[in-house]
Amino acid sequence: MAERDTSRDIDQAASDWTARLDRGPLTPEGEEALQAWLDGDPRSRGALLRARALSMFSESAQALGPDFDPADFEEPPPPRWAGLSRRQALAWGGGAAAAASLVALGVGLPAAAGTLISTDRGEIRLAPLKDGSTVLLNTETRIRVKYSAGERRVTLLKGEAYFSVARDETRPFVVEVDGRRLSTVQAGFRVRKLDADPVDVLVNQGEVDLAAPRRATVETMALTANTRLTLSAPGVGRPAVAERPQPIAPEAVTRELAWREGKLAFEGETLKQAADAFARYSDTRIQVPDPDLAREPVTGLFAANDPAGFGRAVARVFDARLEQKGDEVILTRDRTRASGSH
Repeated sequence: MAERDTSRDIDQAASDWTARLDRGPLTPEGEEALQAWLDGDPRSRGALLRARALSMFSESAQALGPDFDPADFEEPPPPRWAGLSRRQALAWGGGAAAAASLVALGVGLPAAAGTLISTDRGEIRLAPLKDGSTVLLNTETRIRVKYSAGERRVTLLKGEAYFSVARDETRPFVVEVDGRRLSTVQAGFRVRKLDADPVDVLVNQGEVDLAAPRRATVETMALTANTRLTLSAPGVGRPAVAERPQPIAPEAVTRELAWREGKLAFEGETLKQAADAFARYSDTRIQVPDPDLAREPVTGLFAANDPAGFGRAVARVFDARLEQKGDEVILTRDRTRASGSH
């Protein structure tokens, strides 16, 4: 019985195949050998997809030239941005269409309604607040900011935002979403409110307290670093009830927050789920009419504003055909060949 390849062996083979693909089109014999390797182990397709994604990012870095030094482009951060790392401040310019617009708040905030900030599809915007905190808005997001003498309050109306909160012992930082209040003195956390999904909270730094619903018997819940909480939708005649916080691995946190860099990270999501994720960032839609192909697992890191590039990578890995018609990227697969490969 042949010894099964280790994950390292498969990753090395994926790197070798990626290098061959980057050198140019394969010969018919090479195509046949690649397909045989992909069909030989269920881990091979994910490994090749990861290797192809890493290759694309390496090419982007090489395009900057051998003399590129990131330090030459560093600027001293404003003194009130103590809670914002350089990675957070610079990295989300991951694509030309993901605009990193800067909005300075704190001058003449309306006392009553607060200041509204929003992003369009594909736009990512950093909003520094007057206390040194920052809010990073993902695509199609809208928030309202209202500071007072006793409270720093932001209401998430829709979308997804990452809050980097500067410490202030005298004024809590409060995020309101769907009638619930998340409060902290200092933390880094993400809140997501999409139309079809329950509110999702992820804390990666510090501690965030979730206030109990009105008339609820449960006390305030503390969310610590690397935890995630999903808020259930309100029932008829009763408030929403929070689910129990769940620990989340640091690598999963990194994937969840990849959008801050203009990227989308997948680790076993279906191709259909990945296509839905890309739809949030671009008018170009990925269509996968074949249900078997739509269920294929996807692994890798990709530019959020490049659904066509993602489609090309997926087509190669899953032996699919890509056709682009206007704002649609259509992925299909020959069912006879696909059924023979499983």
